Amino acid sequence: MTTLTKRATVYLDPVLHRAIRLKSIETARSVSDLVNDALRDKLAEDASDLAAFDERKSESTLNFETFVKELRRHGKI
Repeated sequence: MTTLTKRATVYLDPVLHRAIRLKSIETARSVSDLVNDALRDKLAEDASDLAAFDERKSESTLNFETFVKELRRHGKI
């Protein structure tokens, strides 16, 4: 953990709290490090999703009814 950290109060479900405490013990890493890594991974995934949406913004859209009709027409449903 870096010296430039912020303190936050987070309320965890008791089962999740127990799980992360056990993982902390088994991996010899702090709960804070595990939570920070999980948040980084989730935010990176969100950033990746947003980039994919941005790349596809110029694609034409297809409404649900048309999509279902096409599936039926091609014998998929």
